[in-house]
Amino acid sequence: MRDAWVGWLEETLGQGVVRCRPVGGGCSHSAWAVELSGGGRLFAKTNQGRLLPVLEAEMEGLRALAAAADSDLRVPRPLHCALAGSQALLVIDWLDLDPGGSGSGTAAQLAWAAAGAALARLHRRSAASSAATGSAGFGWAHDNYIGSTLQPNSWCPSWGQFFAEQRLGPQLKLAEHSGRVLRGRQRLLELTPAWLDGHGAVPCLVHGDLWAGNAARVAPSSSSPGSAVVALFDPAVYLGDREVDLAMAQMFAGFPPAFFSGYEQEWPRPAGHPQRRKLYDLYHLLNHANLFGGGYWRQAQALIAELVA
Repeated sequence: MRDAWVGWLEETLGQGVVRCRPVGGGCSHSAWAVELSGGGRLFAKTNQGRLLPVLEAEMEGLRALAAAADSDLRVPRPLHCALAGSQALLVIDWLDLDPGGSGSGTAAQLAWAAAGAALARLHRRSAASSAATGSAGFGWAHDNYIGSTLQPNSWCPSWGQFFAEQRLGPQLKLAEHSGRVLRGRQRLLELTPAWLDGHGAVPCLVHGDLWAGNAARVAPSSSSPGSAVVALFDPAVYLGDREVDLAMAQMFAGFPPAFFSGYEQEWPRPAGHPQRRKLYDLYHLLNHANLFGGGYWRQAQALIAELVA
């Protein structure tokens, strides 16, 4: 018996679904390759109906990135997001991703360098747009999600205060609620604004969760073998310091050096990035600890101790 969301999709699209094949799509949702009777293919995510807001936030993030990206970055187009039967459903364009990963050939290096430069342009354009429209500072119009964790986004004119109150603070509270009281947490929150308010951060549209699993080369088509570009997906967008994307891209490896070289040539990072990167890493370590536990708690505590020493 087919899931109700398949029937909903057929009715919405006006064509049949020939096959739904499970594929990799992250740790939070079920992901599917949907083959259509008309010959096309779509990518779908499903989850419990109560998690529809998580998928709606992803759809909004994809649209925001697509509006700001140029042709050297590919962002899949979200087509539908709805409650289909008892399940939350997000449907987006299918992308044929390069199975070679980051790759080491000349074409791969050029594609990653172009993607790094394109991300820098996206950051710069969005910063100019925020300034021109009188943005309320750092944040987003409403809260969204980092993975399945609620990500607060209340507007704040100070980047350091925003990061302390809207990023580190909520994660530390989640830790406390689960019985994990991390030493040095209060001192960390007191020091964070001063650490982050001295390098001229401006509100930029950031992907927000830019680890290697959320970016990949698109396989070149047979008709255009040299046209491979890098795609970004699964965002947790907001207006923040552009360095959060670069820190996350370094955190779990996977992004080749060409990506960072391309970015630096377009818009170099200000001095002091390695120290700020530790704070940005801590946010994701805490989130992973709250979601998955295990050794992430030890890593988070060690990093807090290093920062406040």
